[in-house]
Amino acid sequence: MFIVSETPDGRPQETTAALLEVSGLCKRYGAVVVADDIAFSVARHCCLGLIGPNGAGKSSLFNMLTGIIAPDSGNIRLKGRDIGRLAPHLRARRGIVRAFQIPRPFTQLSVYENVLTAASYGAGLSGVAAQQRAVEVLATTGLLALAETAAGHLRLLDRKRLELAKALASNAELLLLDEIASGLTEHEVAALVELIADLKRSHAIIWIEHIPHALRAVADRVMVLHFGRKVLDGTPAEIMASPIVREIYMGLRADAA
Repeated sequence: MFIVSETPDGRPQETTAALLEVSGLCKRYGAVVVADDIAFSVARHCCLGLIGPNGAGKSSLFNMLTGIIAPDSGNIRLKGRDIGRLAPHLRARRGIVRAFQIPRPFTQLSVYENVLTAASYGAGLSGVAAQQRAVEVLATTGLLALAETAAGHLRLLDRKRLELAKALASNAELLLLDEIASGLTEHEVAALVELIADLKRSHAIIWIEHIPHALRAVADRVMVLHFGRKVLDGTPAEIMASPIVREIYMGLRADAA
């Protein structure tokens, strides 16, 4: 499968085969269905936005991608290889890394030490290689000036940046962003969006987010989940204008939309 995306200057280009391919993914807990035959793919240098009301199955999908929970059926392929039986830490080593809504750094360690720990235990680096990786990531995420600051003293935006920095230091190829812009001011959201857009140049991204304009700024496609089922998949403009989305996600009646 080949996926069309855009170069940084806006020209269309054909990318390599999808980095992640998901097909027939199903999961239920008794009568509660959290994944109902979900299928999608994500290529490098692309961002897939993921939206839906609470209980739609978004977090459950992330949990299945990272190996926290096992699907009842379906396939998850990373770089063409089936990873459905791999443990979470092995999937992380393969490049699937999640950044959470609520950052949980080692508060007593410095920003640099937090990122160095991710480079050492996440990416399996040691010595000078781990140190160089940590410094590179701090520069990329705008945290270099805060390298010696204790993580517990960071403002929320910089904690979010640190959450991304730890993921990058872990050698992520596919970033799973779980409402990472939550709790930020409009100005801070804009700063975070700028960073995520820059990261898209070198990573594939799946981003769960409830801030529509943040997704519009970065996502190439948006997928809508409802009761575990994919109901729409299209460009951000198409999705945000859809009467179905306005009804199930924004709380408006379809006929009113």
